[in-house]
Amino acid sequence: MVTKEMTIGEVLNINMDIAPILMEIGMHCLGCPASQGESLEEAAMVHGIDADLLVEKINAFLKANA
Repeated sequence: MVTKEMTIGEVLNINMDIAPILMEIGMHCLGCPASQGESLEEAAMVHGIDADLLVEKINAFLKANA
């Protein structure tokens, strides 16, 4: 299960197919060193996205593709 405290790097290590979900909300620099260490909550805040909704969407994706 993904939490908003996890870094983008940690989330992508769980499943690289999460990348398109992040990219569709404007997180296009997933390979940047800075983004790898940024939490989902921090990244969501920078992009004006609700972190809880983002985590919910990612976890729903992971559950559907388990």
